[in-house]
Amino acid sequence: MKDLIDKSRKSFNQIERELGYPRNTLYNYKIGKKPSADRLVEIAEYFEVSASYLTGIDDTLTNKSIRTIFEDLTTEQKKELYQICHEWICSNLDDFK
Repeated sequence: MKDLIDKSRKSFNQIERELGYPRNTLYNYKIGKKPSADRLVEIAEYFEVSASYLTGIDDTLTNKSIRTIFEDLTTEQKKELYQICHEWICSNLDDFK
């Protein structure tokens, strides 16, 4: 969860306020306290990831999170990523046939 908080560029306290949680709730989860199932779902929805991702069962971000990451890239980074994808697709085109 710390990585998601860092990527959001918000503080633990700011996110707690936005979620309506008491102060230090997220910090307590960070140091090992387990959230309820309801809280886990709320936090997952807030960060646009699955609950499985938060618990470490699945390390795949959701499509929406990937889109959010892409939107945060600069124009130059988007062009570079496009070029990498284009080259990869062209070199693996036979695999798609």
